[in-house]
Amino acid sequence: MNFEILAPAGSKEALIAGVRCGANAVYLGGKSLNARRNAGNFNDEELKNAVQYCHARGVKVYLTLNTLCRDDELADALELAEYALSVGTDGFIIQDIGVAAAIRQALPQAKLHASTQMSLISPAGVAAAKEMGFSRAVLPREMTAAEIAEIRKSTDLELEIFVHGALCMSVSGQCYLSAMLGGRSGNRGLCAQPCRLSFSADNSGGFDLSLKDLSLIRDLKEIGDLGVISLKIEGRMKRPEYVAAAVTAIKKAIDGELFAEDEQRLRSVFSRSGFTQGYFENKMGAPMFGTRQKDDVVAAAGVLKELSHFYDNENPLVPMDIDFVCLAGQPCRLTASALGKTVSLEGDIPEAAINKPMSWESVCERLSKLGGTQFYAGKVTAEVGEGLIVSAAKINAMRREAAEALSSVEETEVTRLPFELPAPKAERVGEMYYTARFADAAQIPDKHNFRRIFIPIWSANEDFVDNRAGVEIPRGLFGAEDKIRERLLQLGKIGVTKALCGNLGSYKLAQSLGFEAFGDFGLNVFNSASAAKFNAPILSFELELSQANSIASPDAGLIVYGNLPLMLTRNCPIKSSIGCESCGKNGTLTDRKGIKFPVKCSPYPCVEVLNSVPLYMAERMGEVKTAFAHFYFTNESRAQIEKTLSLYEKGAEADFKYTRGLYYRGVY
Repeated sequence: MNFEILAPAGSKEALIAGVRCGANAVYLGGKSLNARRNAGNFNDEELKNAVQYCHARGVKVYLTLNTLCRDDELADALELAEYALSVGTDGFIIQDIGVAAAIRQALPQAKLHASTQMSLISPAGVAAAKEMGFSRAVLPREMTAAEIAEIRKSTDLELEIFVHGALCMSVSGQCYLSAMLGGRSGNRGLCAQPCRLSFSADNSGGFDLSLKDLSLIRDLKEIGDLGVISLKIEGRMKRPEYVAAAVTAIKKAIDGELFAEDEQRLRSVFSRSGFTQGYFENKMGAPMFGTRQKDDVVAAAGVLKELSHFYDNENPLVPMDIDFVCLAGQPCRLTASALGKTVSLEGDIPEAAINKPMSWESVCERLSKLGGTQFYAGKVTAEVGEGLIVSAAKINAMRREAAEALSSVEETEVTRLPFELPAPKAERVGEMYYTARFADAAQIPDKHNFRRIFIPIWSANEDFVDNRAGVEIPRGLFGAEDKIRERLLQLGKIGVTKALCGNLGSYKLAQSLGFEAFGDFGLNVFNSASAAKFNAPILSFELELSQANSIASPDAGLIVYGNLPLMLTRNCPIKSSIGCESCGKNGTLTDRKGIKFPVKCSPYPCVEVLNSVPLYMAERMGEVKTAFAHFYFTNESRAQIEKTLSLYEKGAEADFKYTRGLYYRGVY
């Protein structure tokens, strides 16, 4: 099996551990604009040294530029990308579509990898990423083997999947829990992991949002058959010993040399009540859930010292071919090749041997002594004239000089093209208009002033016709693209023309079928460059209001009312805990403070965890400057919706508990 083992490098020590244990590539972050801002990370000089260290050992380096960026941060993102390219960085892991567009335009030689936070969960989504210039897709951890196979058949992009490490409860890129509860955004690299705290379906104080860690080390043959080329290890916040254990175990599994002790060591260094393969094997439910227990912590203490010795010393990772020529009357010559480079060195003129002359065997033996370096002897040849001698010290010096020369890394010449940062938006042209989504057509008032309304794709045909509604396509398209396509074709035949799309795949699919596609909040539109990629996008509700108002889009909108979705999850926490029968489609999760969060299921693969109280902006609407305002109706009755619309018409204060969301407090 020919895989790339991709190791996390949250620190210099973790990078060294991964490389010395056999990783083929590492991923790391700069000091900002990466999804693990609390890791050690690398400043400019450290990044340069890291790339040089890795390249000298045949290891690639991918930089994580995988957070959502504001307009005022795009220039910084480009500057970091340009510098990283100049020191030889091999690729960039990107979440933000605007950042990807800027890098593609300004730095066309950059290789872009679509982060798992882009939620590429369908063939159409991967196709959209390819059109945007991505060369690799990092697929979500929630995908089954069959769904990965479906994507592999549809694209020639490189595919990368996570094979070991923590599992988020939410689909990556679609979690707003940490941001809404504490202002620390996972999409901005500061997730506080509140899901690891108590959220229980039965109000018991359980942990129904905490999954076990993933481990697919026993599934590598099947993964190889699926056409995946890169095996990614999660864990830039983990210690070097964890990286060493994971890389070593995966390398052994690839070589067919994985033993029970390796797996036990891996579980000991970090696990949450063991590991799971549930998503990959399409076996979801209660067995996938787990928390960090005292036994897990105690087990780690027993293996850390042992694991630290895995990367104590330089390991011979790279073959070096050497040819040595030593003939009478001319300087001896050494030619060495490794890492795609060749160096030639000239030494002293040999002398006539007084006692024992050199032999080609003795010279080859000396040249093969590459201990203490990252090299090992590949093909070593020597041509030695009779009766000659060159001191051992001088041959050793030539060998060392060759190794040093082959280890050097030259900076890359970067072509920087112009990129115009979008100017702040001018004043809104015309009056603001309203749009809405309804969870059920029965909620729609007889009279309303919404320019566009959307109802879920599974709604009855007559509901679309009677309400002249557009279709809301679910964000969780796992394995459902053909089903979605068939339903959209049916809706098109009865006159539905508009589609609200919260996923790259659904947006591309709707467009390909002739629908007028509109961008929903799940696209995480955070800046003017990303807003320009979509029709009338609903901006991210993680933006501050002033930031949203300045997005340079002629027709962007903002959610101004609703119980905002905090998680999109494939593994229903209610079903896994108390079962669907006890839920009755009205499940809630109760946190440690007694606050209840509604959980909404659907006929499609995912459920949504909603905020406990609605976003409410009625008396502050004069401060919203976007072209339109969007209402996100979920659990409300028609009467409640009519009351809400009346309050907004009057600009009145609410007589119920509500939140302003993040519009005034922002996220870190």
